[in-house]
Amino acid sequence: MKESFQNFLVENLSFLPTELIVVIISAMPILELRGGIPFAFLAGLSFGEALFYGILGNLLPVIPILILFRPLSSFLMRFPLYKRFFDWLYNRTMKKSENVEKFGALGLILFTAIPLPTTGAWSACLAAILFFIPFRAAFIAISSGVVIAGIGVSLFVYSVF
Repeated sequence: MKESFQNFLVENLSFLPTELIVVIISAMPILELRGGIPFAFLAGLSFGEALFYGILGNLLPVIPILILFRPLSSFLMRFPLYKRFFDWLYNRTMKKSENVEKFGALGLILFTAIPLPTTGAWSACLAAILFFIPFRAAFIAISSGVVIAGIGVSLFVYSVF
């Protein structure tokens, strides 16, 4: 499904510069760096360009999520459909974030740095919010994890393929 969604984006965004497509793919939940950097490689971007645009895209949603999720969520809790979604998201995030609970901001680095389908900047933002990690510590930790994941994914993609 991830590949078909990525293909859909590429086909419908082909009028945009390749670098912007990498940023958009990297900013999306689930795809994140794991989708943006391989696309950059296939599109012919250099290692440095793929890393830069992948990290840039992956960091774009971090600040808005960290700042807006809690107040927006408080407002939307009055709607049963959102409450059900929030409960699902809360339970899913809590299952995956034992390191964050144990180590706080340092756990966020590990949580973000391991490029698995269920981890990444989006999930780390939610974990930071749910565990009440202060904004500055959360942003620094998530950014560090994104850089580590970006380097790892880039090294893998550019050395294996």
